[in-house]
Amino acid sequence: MDSATLTAYRANKDEYFRTDHQSPIPMQYRDQFDGLSYYDWNPDLVFTVPVVAGTGDPVTIATSDGAQRRYHHAGTVEVSISGEQVQLSLYTTGHPGFFLPFRDATSGKKTYGAGRYLDLQPNADGTVTIDFNLAYSPFCAYSDSYSCALPPSDNWLTVAIEAGERTWDKPG
Repeated sequence: MDSATLTAYRANKDEYFRTDHQSPIPMQYRDQFDGLSYYDWNPDLVFTVPVVAGTGDPVTIATSDGAQRRYHHAGTVEVSISGEQVQLSLYTTGHPGFFLPFRDATSGKKTYGAGRYLDLQPNADGTVTIDFNLAYSPFCAYSDSYSCALPPSDNWLTVAIEAGERTWDKPG
């Protein structure tokens, strides 16, 4: 994805959050909602890497409301961020593609404290493209009425992922 395509994608998402009846932004804030805060496009945080097949074993992941959800370990990937080799676990949710929940050094400072997500589609050649510019906050970042999966500790990164969505500050 290039900068112009990402800008258009973000504008569409902001419009959805501002106007759609299924938006996670609470109704009392929608009139004041002028869009999410994002990092600038960073082409250095886009990776196409092979997926090392996972065990497929069930994994129980805690949620923001104290419940638990079952996922399956689909595989792992490795990328180099700021000179550090990082391994990330991918999960399946019963839908096509992979789910990548993660925390990083920006979590709780510049981005949602519980972490962010990426939804990934496998490429035909067995690789996956990880574009951290598309990292997004789960709906529980906007409203306590949502239950969101918390990134497992194997996806807690010590490096900063300065791409994607930043923390949304409620008005007032």
